[in-house]
Amino acid sequence: MIDEFAKDNLHGRLRRDREALLWKLDGLSEYDARRPLTATGTNLLGLVKHVATVEARYFGEVFDRPSPEPLPRWQDSDGSDQWATEDETRDQIIGFYRRTWEHSDATINELPLDAPGHVPWWPEPHPNTNLFAVMVHVLGESIRHAGHADILREGLDGRTGVRAENEQQIDEEARAAYCAKIEQAARSAAPIKA
Repeated sequence: MIDEFAKDNLHGRLRRDREALLWKLDGLSEYDARRPLTATGTNLLGLVKHVATVEARYFGEVFDRPSPEPLPRWQDSDGSDQWATEDETRDQIIGFYRRTWEHSDATINELPLDAPGHVPWWPEPHPNTNLFAVMVHVLGESIRHAGHADILREGLDGRTGVRAENEQQIDEEARAAYCAKIEQAARSAAPIKA
């Protein structure tokens, strides 16, 4: 009974965070969805592509249920799963992510939490694992990158939140006053030396 509760809870959270990550693309221009927003090139559409690839690998080959989507061998990973080429459309990447969900959900639904899996890219003694550990790992990856996406989107246009229905109108004046209060506290705690 606890296994089904844990599995349903983890799976529900994964579904929620998948949607949150995709929502970060809503209303963005192609340029803003793709452009590097950090010194390392992190971008919103690339985060979606990366999380889709991670999920496809973990709920696919780890359980000998290869993804129907073409994936390069994990040994050949070159970082290209973290950005969108000019030939890849937003719809293609989102479609890949949604099809990955279907495949991952089938794996999660069909296997028990203690189903054995093998993660060849994990160091010894950890490659032999189970569905529970993989669900926790993939959920952690999804949450981490959804958080990155939230910060990147806030930097682009100020939008924040997990879901559209919870989003509130941005009050620029209140936001500026709040940031000024935090800035003042930081300056007081660590005075700037001339």
